[in-house]
Amino acid sequence: MDQTTPDEHAVVPFLRAGPPPDRTRWEGWQQWRKIRGTFVPAPRLTPAEHQSLSPRRRALHDLHRTATHVNMRLQETPMSARVANLMRGRLQNNAVKFMPGTRDGLMINGGGFQGKTETACDAAASFEDVWREVHHQLLPGRTPGTCDVFVPVAYCRLPVRATPKGLCKAILNVYGDPHPGTLDDLVRAVRDAIRDHHTTALLIDDITRLRLPREDDQDTLDLIRELMDLNVTLVLIGVDIPGSGLLRGAYVDQRTGQWIFPDISRGRGHQAVTGTQTGRRFDMVDLDPFDYSTPAGITAFLDHLAGIEDQLRLLRAFPGMLTTGEMPEYLYGHTRGIVGLLRRLTEDGCTDAILTGEERLTPELLARATIHLGNLNDLDPAAGEVPDIPQNVAPPTKSKPRRGRNTVLDDRGNRSAAGD
Repeated sequence: MDQTTPDEHAVVPFLRAGPPPDRTRWEGWQQWRKIRGTFVPAPRLTPAEHQSLSPRRRALHDLHRTATHVNMRLQETPMSARVANLMRGRLQNNAVKFMPGTRDGLMINGGGFQGKTETACDAAASFEDVWREVHHQLLPGRTPGTCDVFVPVAYCRLPVRATPKGLCKAILNVYGDPHPGTLDDLVRAVRDAIRDHHTTALLIDDITRLRLPREDDQDTLDLIRELMDLNVTLVLIGVDIPGSGLLRGAYVDQRTGQWIFPDISRGRGHQAVTGTQTGRRFDMVDLDPFDYSTPAGITAFLDHLAGIEDQLRLLRAFPGMLTTGEMPEYLYGHTRGIVGLLRRLTEDGCTDAILTGEERLTPELLARATIHLGNLNDLDPAAGEVPDIPQNVAPPTKSKPRRGRNTVLDDRGNRSAAGD
């Protein structure tokens, strides 16, 4: 049976039962880790093949196409590859260290919707895939009547109004552990949970929600630094970390380029955690948007557009739909090279193309699209988590110089035809 004459009663293969996985719970993280990258996109059909389907199958295929457009695979960029490689290397190096002491951490910095969280989570999941293969030989099976859970990677988000208690509860929620009443007991429970569940990497997202010098925020930051004493690699993810105040008191080691946080002062609210005599060291890596001012930057952006184009299932799509003519420059102007905005614009444009019957993306169609960022209730605009979205971006005029795959920039930034 070919794809143009499917079984009318076949089970729809792309539907998901229940809500999406909650990665801030260990069960949800495991579900996401195992299913990531397994989505099967809709088959490619010509307009004639699409028209030959029964009304029911045509509607289901259109729904499958929509699911394909909103579940595009995570594409590696030169920027995300740099972050992922550094993170995987750091996690692996720290995981096989046997000597006691603090483990060097990592700070991932960038603007809102630039893919920091997805890049970090994917790198952590890739590390866990390998780490589980190694550790299943060392760890015994579950003890009957107990809940012995191996959680090598724990991911949580800092509450909008951060306090040491709030952070402890967010970490304990990962494991499903109860919340003791006092701060000292909460900190002790966090230490026990990280140790008992053999957690190797602790990812704390939205770190720049801390509003220093508010006392609760300073206490929370001090607690975060002290968690490095627990033989765990700390990965902090945030927007504009250098401008947030989080680096106050830190200095750069000129030899290694790492940020060093000296030992914190004693006597704060969470005295149950005892610092060491070693400063906390972090590498900070930036996840930047695409750069459209250099030949290398343009090439990377065009490669990314080609990867998106390959995933689209529009009936009138054609090779070079996103990478030739005015389209690359228009897409960059509409999104400023921010991966998340480009993804949302593409999703919304594809929806409009299907509904209107246009079945292809053009600057004129995208100029009518409004980038929808979805549910923003769990984002903090004051922390820079919601980027400014260019509005009312007009399509380029036909007389405007083109900068697609057939053009390059010379050393002075002037356009010239390839091969001149």
